[in-house]
Amino acid sequence: MNLSHLGVPVGPMIRVHGGFANRMYRLDTDDGSFAVKELNLVDRRWPYRIKDVLRFERAAFAAGIPMPEPISADHNTLVHRWVDGGKAEAPVSASYAFEIGEILARIHSLDVAWSDALIEEQASRDWAELAVQAAATGQPWAAELAAQVETFLAIARFVDTCNRPGPVVLTHRDIQPWNLLAREGRPVVLDWELSGMLDLSGELGSTALSLAKGPGVDDIRPAIFRSVLDGYVAGGGTLPPPGPSWFAFIIGGWLGHTRWNILRCLAGVEASTGPDLALSHESVRDGVRGLPDLFCRLPDLEALLG
Repeated sequence: MNLSHLGVPVGPMIRVHGGFANRMYRLDTDDGSFAVKELNLVDRRWPYRIKDVLRFERAAFAAGIPMPEPISADHNTLVHRWVDGGKAEAPVSASYAFEIGEILARIHSLDVAWSDALIEEQASRDWAELAVQAAATGQPWAAELAAQVETFLAIARFVDTCNRPGPVVLTHRDIQPWNLLAREGRPVVLDWELSGMLDLSGELGSTALSLAKGPGVDDIRPAIFRSVLDGYVAGGGTLPPPGPSWFAFIIGGWLGHTRWNILRCLAGVEASTGPDLALSHESVRDGVRGLPDLFCRLPDLEALLG
């Protein structure tokens, strides 16, 4: 990584652990502090659109969206000004959720050209084969995966056949608690590299549900969920019709993320990019246990839409 444009370092670049897909470092120079993200290009399910993302980020920053200042990007590195803040612990407060809704409406109103339309990725159907490989290689979660193969196949069918009513918007696509900071109780939006086109219901449902629940799905706060939607309307947005499409994106994204981490675990080696192997095992366990629970509660989730 050529980072000479950031100034003269005043210390070594320090890795910040915990990224679910990429690797983050902090670099302090005579020109300030920077977040340097090394993107995993080795086993991504689809390529990053780095130049388009940087252009989108700069438009959002210029419009006053609370976010770190985007500095530069190349084929595998994104650089932002470092921003200090606390983790956004979910369920968040009603005021925090409301402001996130307003921020989404402002993001969706940005006039930024984006050449590609929404690309729908087919959900994989190889869960039985993955369960066999997991058992053969002695993965610690192999038995749990084998017990849920039929459920994972049902989830894949739901994701592929669920009707998305539109509209499709250019958006962040990943406003989750781990991509948010809290500064004096107000949100800062991080990690824009997955930006692109998305069905509006999927973006709203994913964001509102993630902010309204704790680590599992036993503690979902309907008032917090509605606060995100109220903020979106207050910010000038229009809500799409209710239906299962509100939750197809978050379920499909978690399904794909779980499978991606299963493949990393099956490889059995510490990759040079992306999450550490221990974090991949944790992500698989969370997916194998949490996804079936989330999927079976789909009627309850739809009830959140009123």
